[in-house]
Amino acid sequence: MPAMSSNLIDDLREQLRALDAEFEREMRARGFEPDQAENVALPSQLAALYAERERIKAQLEQLEDKTDD
Repeated sequence: MPAMSSNLIDDLREQLRALDAEFEREMRARGFEPDQAENVALPSQLAALYAERERIKAQLEQLEDKTDD
C-alpha cells in the first residue's frame, strides 16, 4: 500500500471516529438512540452529520478496496 493511500485512509478513519462520536452525542442529546438513525426523520444538523459520515464511509471503503487489489 503506498504511503499516501495509507495516510489518507488513516485520516479518513480518524475523521469517521470523530464524526461517529459527535453524531452519537448529538443523537442522545435530542433523546434518540444512535441505532435509530436510519428509522427516524433527523433534524437538519443530525441529517448533515449522518450524510457526512456516510460519505466518508463510502470514500474509505473505496480506498480500502483499491489497496486490496
